[in-house]
Amino acid sequence: MARYGRLQFNSRYENIVVLHNEREFIRSDQPRMAKDKKGAGDNIAPAKGKLGIMIPGMGAVATTFVAGVEAIRKGHANPIGSLTQMGTVRLGKRTEGRTPKVHEFVPLAGLDNLVFTGWDIFEDDMYTAASKAGVLEKELLDKVKPFLKSVKPRKAVFDRHYVKKLDGHHVKKGKSKMDLAEQVRADIREFKKSSGADRLVMIWCGSTEIFLQQTAAHSSLANFEKALKESSPDIAPSMIYAYAALMEGVPFANGAPNLTVDLPVMHELSRRNQAPICGKDFKTGQTLIKTVLAPAFKARMLGVSGWYSTNILGNRDGEVLDDPESFKTKEESKLGVLEHILQPELYPELYGNIFHKVRINYYPPRGDNKEGWDNIDIFGWLNYPMQIKVDFLCRDSILAAPIVLDLVLFLDLAQRTPELKGIGIQEWLSFYFKSPMTAPGLYPEHDLFIQSMKLKNTLRHLRGEEMITHLGLEYYD
Repeated sequence: MARYGRLQFNSRYENIVVLHNEREFIRSDQPRMAKDKKGAGDNIAPAKGKLGIMIPGMGAVATTFVAGVEAIRKGHANPIGSLTQMGTVRLGKRTEGRTPKVHEFVPLAGLDNLVFTGWDIFEDDMYTAASKAGVLEKELLDKVKPFLKSVKPRKAVFDRHYVKKLDGHHVKKGKSKMDLAEQVRADIREFKKSSGADRLVMIWCGSTEIFLQQTAAHSSLANFEKALKESSPDIAPSMIYAYAALMEGVPFANGAPNLTVDLPVMHELSRRNQAPICGKDFKTGQTLIKTVLAPAFKARMLGVSGWYSTNILGNRDGEVLDDPESFKTKEESKLGVLEHILQPELYPELYGNIFHKVRINYYPPRGDNKEGWDNIDIFGWLNYPMQIKVDFLCRDSILAAPIVLDLVLFLDLAQRTPELKGIGIQEWLSFYFKSPMTAPGLYPEHDLFIQSMKLKNTLRHLRGEEMITHLGLEYYD
């Protein structure tokens, strides 16, 4: 981990540098690519052949993602929201004018080389599932209908004990949870063979499971496999998928707030089998706004006395979160953001007494069009109070789909990169998550701008480019 430590920024001491947005000037002439420098990037394996994307949970997020990729491949849409497809990386000084696209700077799999499979408790193919989800208009879905119809779900690992509000019959049967894990491993091997994929990535787009905590069953591979054989209640379905993927050497991303890979056994497996992991819980709507506004208050030393957040949504996610045990898992994910950004232990006068409340309400008429409403009570000079109210009428799956795309491409990059593939947790991908995973003993960075800097500086490092600090004094020597 020492090698990787130099890539990390400590927000306690470097906010004054990192919180400045990365200003990337794109000139009208074609930007030059990276200089010919020797770095770790010279050892990154090329993205040859097909990349297989495996998705547990073929609901609104997964179908919106896959339909979107196919629509982009067919020229019906642009990859808006995707850093890997539309983002740039500034290289060197501002005066150099080097701002290549991310996908030009690092060797990412091309969209034409992506192939898909998944698991679900319902038998619907992706076209039928997307139609039922109601996220995308029929006109667009019909343009990619043949492809979506061809992506049919495999039987899922499912147990209503962990997701009480859902029930389906397209599920695997087995003598034990280990038997189910072996069935998922067989699915992985079969898909790789039948699809002709050279490499695989798995990303959890399934539902939020009930709140679980680490136990002895999660402490080591031996204990975990014993618990699998005994069908221990400590082993949730998402953990079975993660175990199967990592045992097969497949990188795994966790898009829900479930415990899943945030466990010692998964860290061990990830490092041993050189299968990168990251998570957890896609940062889409309300928390995205929170990780933008909270750093602004802190940068200006404005106090916060209260932050009330409520959500209404009517999709399958909302239905699942209507169960108190599943909501507890999501609540834990959402509540940790402010504490880590504002650091009340360092600024007790400003943030030591915040009343932070999060609510999620299932409201079927809204469908996938979630509304996130925030009331923020702040105070400034001489303790004078002020208020900010934010009403974000967002589309949850529209915001999540490009995150899924970026994560699968970056995880694949990580596994092809000697410096990254063996370290386990990919903290540089914190940008995409509500509850970023970190090495044991590290607090997570939630500040969106620090996360963005961490991600882009990692890419620069891998290609042998200088880190960007925005100090700027070199222009005035």
